Amino acid sequence: MESATVEKPAVKAATGSATLADLFPAAARKHGPKRAVLYRGESGEWVSKTYAEVGEIVRKLSLGLIELGIEKGDKVAILSNTRPEWTYFDFAALSAGATVVPIYQTNSPEECKYVLENSDAVAVIVEDDEQLEKIRQIRDACPKLEHVIRMTGTSRDAISLDDLFERGGAGSEADWERRYASVEPGDICTFIYTSGTTGPPKGCVISHGNYRSMLDMVHEVNVLGDDEVTYLFLPLAHSFALLIQFGTFDLGATLAYWERDPLKILPNLAEVKPTYFPSVPRIFEKIYTAATANVEKEGGLKKTVFDWAIGVGKKVRRLERQGKRPGPLLALQHRIADKQVLSKIRGLFGGKLKLAVTGAAPINPEILEFFDAAGVLVLEGWGMTETSTASTIATPEDFKWGTVGKPFPGTELKIADDGEVLVKGPNIFQGYYKNSEATGETLIDGWLHTGDIGEIDADGYLKITGRKKDIIITAGGKNITPANLEAEIKQHPLVSQCVVIGDRRPFLVALVTLDPEEAAKYAAEHGLPGDPAALAGNAEVKASIDAHVERINQKFARVEQVKKVEILPQDLSQEGGELTPTMKVKRNVVADKYASEIDSLYG
Repeated sequence: MESATVEKPAVKAATGSATLADLFPAAARKHGPKRAVLYRGESGEWVSKTYAEVGEIVRKLSLGLIELGIEKGDKVAILSNTRPEWTYFDFAALSAGATVVPIYQTNSPEECKYVLENSDAVAVIVEDDEQLEKIRQIRDACPKLEHVIRMTGTSRDAISLDDLFERGGAGSEADWERRYASVEPGDICTFIYTSGTTGPPKGCVISHGNYRSMLDMVHEVNVLGDDEVTYLFLPLAHSFALLIQFGTFDLGATLAYWERDPLKILPNLAEVKPTYFPSVPRIFEKIYTAATANVEKEGGLKKTVFDWAIGVGKKVRRLERQGKRPGPLLALQHRIADKQVLSKIRGLFGGKLKLAVTGAAPINPEILEFFDAAGVLVLEGWGMTETSTASTIATPEDFKWGTVGKPFPGTELKIADDGEVLVKGPNIFQGYYKNSEATGETLIDGWLHTGDIGEIDADGYLKITGRKKDIIITAGGKNITPANLEAEIKQHPLVSQCVVIGDRRPFLVALVTLDPEEAAKYAAEHGLPGDPAALAGNAEVKASIDAHVERINQKFARVEQVKKVEILPQDLSQEGGELTPTMKVKRNVVADKYASEIDSLYG
């Protein structure tokens, strides 16, 4: 087995916190007058709150939860978009000693029900009327759910934020301190639900010690600075966003929240002018398109100048990393290139960006090199929910395009004989909630079996080359289990096989085949040709399957819905190489064989 280990002594936490429960109380004391949060107010202006102000909000909400009857170890779910109130309630629940259970705001009522039931949640905090309606639909099916709390607005069947503030008024600072001081590193901080290869999502059990060690690793390699303005649009139900949240407040930096509208991300970057931007490949791809679309369309001299400027930027960056300065001619060319092109690309990010980080899914290195040429360094990290977010990191001083960096201090990586990446360290999760079988398959002798295939080069950089599992990771970084969707789609009487596609893509599509026998019956009943290829192109057949898929989509979150369907001209078979002897679909074979059909669906 190849291996790579980086051993460094852990650094003292910025706040001195021992857990995530005492992190914000410590942050409020240490960073009191500094700006903690920045967000768009109701009247349209950007509003900020200091650490002292946020600390007071968190204290009141936490005491309100305690007065409501939330005990140490109780599970409290949060169903909301990324917004300041998510942060307030997160730290309020954590400092009350509760285990926080994030739920994606895009989840369907049925998916919310599964997470609430499986986690044994006694309370759920919802963002608004839209999210509350989901809970109304499934509340009777969640007998352990005692409390529904609203972040915004009021209604008879939920406790409002103001109500919770009022309840918290009876508590004291000492009451709050006793509760958060009782939390130990071994206590459970959060359950984060992640999709598996088959079946329903699994709840990753992450302790306070897991996340605290992850923060120490992040601080040791200086991922974040205490003067950063970080713009966050990633869902706080995702471990990547949670780590950014925790790290920002541990250091006393500023977290700027998006407006909860994908169309506002680029305008927000221009207004907020962040210094740090964590994202997923899909957003960098969109910004890349925004930077190049007009040039590609116009062509001619404008494109020639644009391409020349990017080339000059790449030459300068290479020299800088060799410790050299560009000569007089190249320096002049760079000034011209910067004025004409490069500065405008930096402007798309607000113009003050020091570093951007991409994770959760692969990204084309050419896009990274393009931005680097313009002075926007976008680096990759790698990990998973089971590693409390991350295992490797690339830094401005130490990175290599096409790799995901080196292991964090205190973590160890090795490559198993079959190519699987294994990880060990203090950030490795505790297991899957109520699923000892899956835990035993994933954690073996202290090593996390990640399911990713990779290699470690001679310099210690990790390169991810594939996945053992069939999980689809969309361009937006969402993990999706195709098996559940495929099983539903195959319920249509005419459908034989279904393969959902979407890895590194902006949305899901499905390739389906017709069952030869059922297709023959359908053709005879409708006076149609019995040839499968002809039937696959029949408008009525297509409409029937499309309608079936649309009904199925209602059971799934938007990001998990199939947007387009292609009916293949023949069924999958062993003879064709698409099926194993046990009739399992060989996804890679299907994807390669029908690459043109897949591309046309995305065209």
